[in-house]
Amino acid sequence: MAKNKMYNVGPTPSKKAPEKTVSKSLIASNKRARHDYAIDDVLEAGIVLTGTEVKALRAGRASLIDAYVAIDRGEAWLEAAHISEYAQGTWTNHAPRRKRKLLLHRSEIERLDQRVREKGFTIVPLSLYFLDGRVKVEIGVGRGKKEWDKRQTLRERQDNMEARRAMRYREIG
Repeated sequence: MAKNKMYNVGPTPSKKAPEKTVSKSLIASNKRARHDYAIDDVLEAGIVLTGTEVKALRAGRASLIDAYVAIDRGEAWLEAAHISEYAQGTWTNHAPRRKRKLLLHRSEIERLDQRVREKGFTIVPLSLYFLDGRVKVEIGVGRGKKEWDKRQTLRERQDNMEARRAMRYREIG
């Protein structure tokens, strides 16, 4: 028997561990929020849901129009968000516009509460999505835009689009 046999313990150096892929699928977005507010800070929060709400979200039945986030007694709540009733639900179905608790760290809630107490700031939901099977809400702290701010933003977007279009045609021609 040979004394100097080497045994390979563990994976070989050429093999790498499989990378974990993060799957993110959008359920609903609030495009109007970015138009009406200048968003300063963005956070991701979990949300407490019932079973029929999750099933309705998997069917894509949600709307964030007119929704907002309120801080009440040290807890963050998503209010006025519409999640339609689940079609196959029974008496256990949920109310479409009920208050839903957001899952954030205490320090994040305190920071949000402090920003909202300043004049002109509000917390709006920006998007609702599944992240690895869990429902997440992207919320933003923003200050309401004036009418001229909205026009200026639209003008900048249109100018950028025209510049990209001109560059594309210059490259082709």
